Amino acid sequence: MAMFQPTCKRDGIEGQILDLDTAVKDGVLGGVDSGVVGTGVGEKLDLGRMIEELDLCEVPSVFICPISLEPMQDPVTLCTGQTYERSNILKWFSLGHFTCPTTMQELWDDSITPNTTLYRLISTWFSQKYLVMKKRSEDVHGRVSELVETLKKVKGQARVLALKELHQVVAAHATARKALVDGDGVSVVSALLGPFTSHAVGSEVIGVLVSLNLDCESKRNLLQPARVSLMVDILNEGSIETKINCTRLIETLIEGKDFKLEIFRSHSLLVGLMRLVKDKRHSNGICPGLRLLRTVCLHSEVKSLLVSIGAVSQLVELLSGLEPECLELALSILDALASVPEGRLALKNCSNTIHVMVKLLMRVSENCTQYALSILWSVCKLAPEECSLIAVEAGLAAKLLLVIQSGCNPILKQQSAELLKLCSLNYSDTIFISKCKLTRTIQ
Repeated sequence: MAMFQPTCKRDGIEGQILDLDTAVKDGVLGGVDSGVVGTGVGEKLDLGRMIEELDLCEVPSVFICPISLEPMQDPVTLCTGQTYERSNILKWFSLGHFTCPTTMQELWDDSITPNTTLYRLISTWFSQKYLVMKKRSEDVHGRVSELVETLKKVKGQARVLALKELHQVVAAHATARKALVDGDGVSVVSALLGPFTSHAVGSEVIGVLVSLNLDCESKRNLLQPARVSLMVDILNEGSIETKINCTRLIETLIEGKDFKLEIFRSHSLLVGLMRLVKDKRHSNGICPGLRLLRTVCLHSEVKSLLVSIGAVSQLVELLSGLEPECLELALSILDALASVPEGRLALKNCSNTIHVMVKLLMRVSENCTQYALSILWSVCKLAPEECSLIAVEAGLAAKLLLVIQSGCNPILKQQSAELLKLCSLNYSDTIFISKCKLTRTIQ
């Protein structure tokens, strides 16, 4: 049998793997107990299934096929001493290659030899990893069940402690999340939210629920007014982590079309979200807050309420310091608010609106340009003489020409042309051309 030549070195010395015991002793199996070479279970474990379920990022390099860069399930060795996955090397041969893919040596013998020693190494290594994973999964599943049963019985601080542990387990293990959803865990945990729930309990419950893939029935159950009211209260008063969890959970709950809008037509909810997005000490809450604001302000009633709490000027003030993703979200919200009369008026009355929007044209992304252009159109259309003059003095005309000459979508170019025409009405041709800063080009 051809010996497998490892590509890695141990303690600076490159050696050959002669047998399983030597490999285990030298640490190739990554710390697997040398006294155990079998699976330790009655049924034979399928290597392919183990590799797929484990989906490990780090696998010993000697287990990897040089062709596919995937773990080998049926290693075979060529006359050059290099080992490959059988299906990969046979495909190499079928393409008319009669060389070793790694060394590019011509093969003096086209036979392939099963590398049973390496197969046993791979099988043993993955078996041990798989069994450890299964044992851990069983332990986690059992602990989740115990914690759910505990929550049915205890109150006070004991309930908070049980929820904290469940929160940690669910956040760390996919198995725990599945166990909670598959059993009655979601209903048990959800039942802890109510009008008399303490914020300590509520915060942990929300932390658990936001990690889960909730079904429609669970969402409807959580959309009861008393539970939504508690979430909004916690959003306004909890820690930054809790506020973010609240925001994400509420966003998950209203993803469907069967929620009642009046539940979220809440002054407290909008105030809490605006506080979250304005909190410069915790920038990790800005995007979640803006995403939920964008979702709820799709409804005209919410838009009017959002304008009434001063959101327009606050969002405009935030724009200059936002990262691109958050900036696009904030602009989309302002564009939505511009679709209602009070929103357009608020944008017009905000002293920075026009200057900030002009500055953003052609600066960040095409979407940002589209939102900024739409907002400028709404404002200038509302008060053509006043706002168009301010916009042109801020450099809008030149920016619009850039948009028209760029490779952006035709709709954006058309909007730019219409806005440029609107702005030109207040000027003579000569003056407007100078405002466009095209004098040198014409000459």
